[in-house]
Order: sequence, then C-alpha cells, then structure tokens
Amino acid sequence: MSHRICTGIGCRKLGKLIEELAGPWLAQQESRLRDRRGRDRLRAEGAGPDHELAFTDRVIATLVIMRFQLPHAALAVFYGVHRSTITRAAGEIRPLLAARGFAVPGRPGVRLKTLADVFAYAAAQGVKLRIDGTEVQVRRPPAGRPGRRAFVSGKKKQNTIKSTAIGDGQGRLLWLGAFRPGRMHDVTALRTDGIEDLLRRYPDVEAEVDAGYQGLARDFPGQVSAPPKKPGKNAAPGDTARWEQQRHQQSSQRICIEHAIAEPKQWRTMQRWTGRREYFQETALAIAGLVSDRAAER
Repeated sequence: MSHRICTGIGCRKLGKLIEELAGPWLAQQESRLRDRRGRDRLRAEGAGPDHELAFTDRVIATLVIMRFQLPHAALAVFYGVHRSTITRAAGEIRPLLAARGFAVPGRPGVRLKTLADVFAYAAAQGVKLRIDGTEVQVRRPPAGRPGRRAFVSGKKKQNTIKSTAIGDGQGRLLWLGAFRPGRMHDVTALRTDGIEDLLRRYPDVEAEVDAGYQGLARDFPGQVSAPPKKPGKNAAPGDTARWEQQRHQQSSQRICIEHAIAEPKQWRTMQRWTGRREYFQETALAIAGLVSDRAAER
C-alpha cells in the first residue's frame, strides 16, 4: 500500500512525511488520553497494549482514502482490522495533513498557511499572484434542510463546494481556501476572506484573475488585472481585434493557475466528493499541501 501509485507520493517523501507527522500525532494522542483520564499517566510512556494499526499504516491508509476515495471497510479488509479503526485513523491523520500548509519554492522550512502569509510572501519575493476559483461536486443535502439551495452552482448546475486557488507564475500552488457553497460568486467568496484588506496592506502585490473577478479588478485597477470587457455587437472590426489580442495576452499570463488547479484533481476525492461535506475542507487542504511539496521541488 506504500507504493507511489497508492499514496500519490514517492517512498522517500512518504518517509519524511511520516517522520514529520509522528511528533504532532503523539502529542495529539497524549492530550486525548490526558483529557479522558483527567490526570497524568501513572505508568511510563509506551506501557500498555500497542495500537492495533501502527502509525505508519495510519498515514498510508489515510493517503489511500484521499487518493482513491476507497470505502473504509475495504481498507479494513487489507489491514485485517475493523472498519472503525480505519475511520478513526483517517480522522486523526487528516487534520495533521491539512495543518501543514503549502510549501514555498527554495525555502524548505517555510510554509504558507493563511491568505495573509501568501501576500506577505508575494510582497517579499516580488511574486505576481494568479487567482482562480474551482468547484467540486458534493452530495445533495437532504430535503427540507435549511440552506439546501446554497450548494447549487449556477455554473455547474450541480451541488458543489467552491474554493479559491492562488498560485505563482510557474504553476505552483501557494494557497487553497475560501471554501463556500457553490452558489456563492467567486469574488464574493474571496472578499469574505479579507482579500481587500490585504490588497490595501500590500499595495505592491499584483494579481492576474479571470472574468469572474471583474469587480475586484475595478476596485483595485493598479493591482488586479482582469480580461478586458468584450466590445458591443456594433463595435468596429479594429476594436474587436484589439480586444481579442488583449484577452489572449491576459489569458496566457493567467493560464498557469489552471495547471495548479488541475494537479490536485488527479486525486479522486477532488473530482467528486462523496463523503460528509464537513470533512471536505480538511481533505482538500491536505491534498493541496502534498501537491505543493512536489511543485516546490520542481
């Protein structure tokens, strides 16, 4: 199960990932046991029965679930444990993967975790950001539940969860966030995460966006570049040709963010999410963080 085909990452990188997560996982387990006991441990650390599923296998099983969206019962057969053991393992490892953040090219010890981190990095390194939205189909909420229509995407005509991706000019993913129901507009989702305040705080940071962010480009014309508006039906041929040239030029500068979005969607869970919606954000952040590691090395 540790093969790259199953986990999505190479064996050497998998070993480094397991070593990185071991400390936080042990601290998480000790904190949970301390809360359950209500006191400090009486026996030495390591005493008592061993875990039915080793920590290394917990990480591998979680990666396989995220990559192929396999049922937990199927993985339980492979490992010879109960289904609840796999479910509990995924619930422990997934938040740790999501909290890692995004790798920075050329700086192994630095990871970007918030939108403010991305803007600070772009301002310090002179990086021109590329911003775009993406959607993943999710299960339809039960009938009668409040807010059911909020997940219906006007573009996809499906129940989706929308997120915003930010990358650099090399097609490397720097951030994924602003998770909102699919009905919300792209620019609205990003504004609710405070991008306007960050643009004012970092006036030197520039960004390329698509037509869905025209309002942001209108409010920050010196920082945000969007495609030009299409001329009317009665426009002169010269104006139409000039618009086509400008649109193509802006699109060629922005296309690298599409490549950054496409890489996480090689994982099955980012193509169509069939699990509980409350776990989608953690899973998407975990996958995007793993993808950013490989992109940063390139």
